[in-house]
Amino acid sequence: MEPTVHAFSDLFAQLGLANDPGSIRGFIATHAPLRDDIRLEEAPFWSPAQAQLLREERIDDADWAIVVDQLNLALRGRG
Repeated sequence: MEPTVHAFSDLFAQLGLANDPGSIRGFIATHAPLRDDIRLEEAPFWSPAQAQLLREERIDDADWAIVVDQLNLALRGRG
């Protein structure tokens, strides 16, 4: 079975955030750059549920891991 590929915008929808291109750019512009000493899921702008989702997807190396990594890089100014 092939792994499921999720779009970057799908992660924003999964997090309960607006997922159109302008909203995604705005979110990243507002919250970047994220300091290197803060894990993505520990950033202060996530709700507890959002942080848990990001943590679980990263730990489980789930289908969402690739787009979670993309978000991490984008928020650190490396995406």
